[in-house]
Amino acid sequence: MSSKSAKSAKSANGKVPARGTRGRAASGVAAGAGASTGGVGAGGGSLLAQPLVGPSPGRAAGYLGLFVLGAVVGAAGALVQAAWFPGGLLLALGGAAGLFLGGARGVGTRAGAVAPAAGWMVSVILLTANRPEGDFLFSAGAGSYLFLLGGMAVAVMCATLARTRQPDGSAVRLGK
Repeated sequence: MSSKSAKSAKSANGKVPARGTRGRAASGVAAGAGASTGGVGAGGGSLLAQPLVGPSPGRAAGYLGLFVLGAVVGAAGALVQAAWFPGGLLLALGGAAGLFLGGARGVGTRAGAVAPAAGWMVSVILLTANRPEGDFLFSAGAGSYLFLLGGMAVAVMCATLARTRQPDGSAVRLGK
């Protein structure tokens, strides 16, 4: 390192930082301190470097409401798909798709589609199990299998199609 670049790389206390930390010292991070944090400041850096924080109480209540609504739509779809075979199946899958995609768009995350899909899945799986008395709600027909597999496929498609929030800040390069 030349004497001219060593003078420009001096930290606040007047000492030259350790080798390889020149850029961190110039950006305001103390020499040596940037090595343990990877140079990530409080407002930027990689998404993987940010701490995991759970959803706010309001958002968690929204997810719980979507879960319960998914269970209700699953139970209603199980009844409707068997009542009017071709039209009922399409109505049940369309209602599930509307709920999954609406949840994803309303919340703005993929979890908005996953929460009602999980409720739908729990209610449908519980309704497929037969009781000790021998009662069951789903028959072994094509409509029941199409409802089960079609609902799962619709849930995956809606979670994939969900628009997620784009990262903000000057460090991202989305439009380039």
